[in-house]
Order: sequence, then C-alpha cells, then structure tokens
Amino acid sequence: MLDYKLYEHANSDKYVVLIHGIGGNSSIFYSNLKSLKKHFNILAVHLHGHGKSPSVGEEKNFSIEVAAQEVLRVLDHLFIKKAHFIGISLGTIVIHSIFKIAPKRVYSAVLAGAITHFNLLSKLSIRVGKMIKSFTPFLWIYKISAYIIMPGKMNRKSRSLFISQATKMKRSDFLAWFSLVDTVEAVYKGVPASSKGVPKLYISGAEDHLFIKQLQKDITEDPYATLTLINNCGHVCNVEKSKEFNEISVDFLLNSGKEIKEAQ
Repeated sequence: MLDYKLYEHANSDKYVVLIHGIGGNSSIFYSNLKSLKKHFNILAVHLHGHGKSPSVGEEKNFSIEVAAQEVLRVLDHLFIKKAHFIGISLGTIVIHSIFKIAPKRVYSAVLAGAITHFNLLSKLSIRVGKMIKSFTPFLWIYKISAYIIMPGKMNRKSRSLFISQATKMKRSDFLAWFSLVDTVEAVYKGVPASSKGVPKLYISGAEDHLFIKQLQKDITEDPYATLTLINNCGHVCNVEKSKEFNEISVDFLLNSGKEIKEAQ
C-alpha cells in the first residue's frame, strides 16, 4: 500500500486528500497544511516511488490509472468513502484519472498547476529527455525539466524544493513516471463528461506559460470547472503564493458542497 500521512480533525467528518507532483512528497504542502487542518481531516498520499511508498517496479503494467487506483485503495483502507482532493502538477493528472474511474468518490477538487496538454516546447523537452535518459543521470533530466517548467527567480523556491526532494527518488522510479508523460492528454480526454456534477477549481500561476493556454481551452468544455489565475506566480502556485492559494482553495472547499446542493 502507498505511504501516507493522516492529520485528523476533532470536529470534522470531511477529508481532503493531497496528491503531490513528480519528485515531490507531502512536504510540498507544508505551507498549506495549517489552513487546511483548521477545517478538515487531511490525508497526504505519497505516490509510487515517493516517500516510503513501494517502488514503481513493484507494479506490473504501471500507469496513471494504476496510481489512481492505489490512491483509492488507501481511502478504502481508512474507510473514507468520499473526499475532497487537492493535486499539484502530476497530482492533477492522477485526480483526472480518479474522475474517470471513480467520480462518486470525489466531493470536489482543487487542481493546481494542472496539466491537460503539452505545448510544442514541453513536447520537445520530453522527446530530448527520452533520447538521453539511457546514458544521462536522471537528476540532470529532472533539473532540466524543472528549469523549463519553473524558470527564473520567480520559481526559485518551488524549483529548489522539488529538486531537493527528487534526490531521494530511485532512478528507475523517476524514469517510470517520466515514461508516462505521453499519456497525460489521453488521461484528460473524457474528464468533463465522466466527472459531471463534481466542482473543480483549477488554480494556476499567471506565468505558468507551458500549460495555461491549453488548460483554458480544455476546461471550456466542463461547466463544473473554473480557473483562477494568481498574478506574478509560476507553476507551483501553492508554494510560490501560499497565502493566496490557501484563501482561494479553502473558500472553494468549504463552499463546494453548497454549490452541489444548489445545482440539484
């Protein structure tokens, strides 16, 4: 079973499940926990190859759907029938898969730095990474990708955090996740239809240029999805602008249940 951390709230029966990005772990949410713990039980899950979770190599035919199923297995283990979800970067892709295989397990979702499609630059960097992965230290590939996705001084804090956590990964685990990036677009396909009725808040930094334009285009097909942009902010908005992110996300999570009832 996947490794996880559980923070229980004495007076709440609602759970928020946190899902990190590639190379990260629950520490990526360190600046968000205090705000979330005031209102909810918090379950921070470590994906395969992260934290103390099993290696990717222990799963045959590993895929984003397998990762999503394992997250749901943790919920089953803790007898959590339904929860809110917050995902960062890769975590949003796993949540998109959960929307498709078990939408009734989701009250609502906050998807930060979400990826639905790759533009030409990101596709080119992925192709180069695959060409050199067999003879290049995986951390070089990770660092190059991190600088492309999180460039400049604005992203220094989140970039450093992700790189420092990535050093704890095994090469085989990183490369297994890296090999799945080509499936991102297929994972998102069908999400608006399969997750009908599930409120979704996409939060992106206004400077997250690799992914924003396609995200804006994609979610126009989803009447239950909205996008909030945080100014002067890049890809990992929950770290770079934690105060704004906390205010926006907590308000959404607290009010999403009311929105569902009104819609019904």
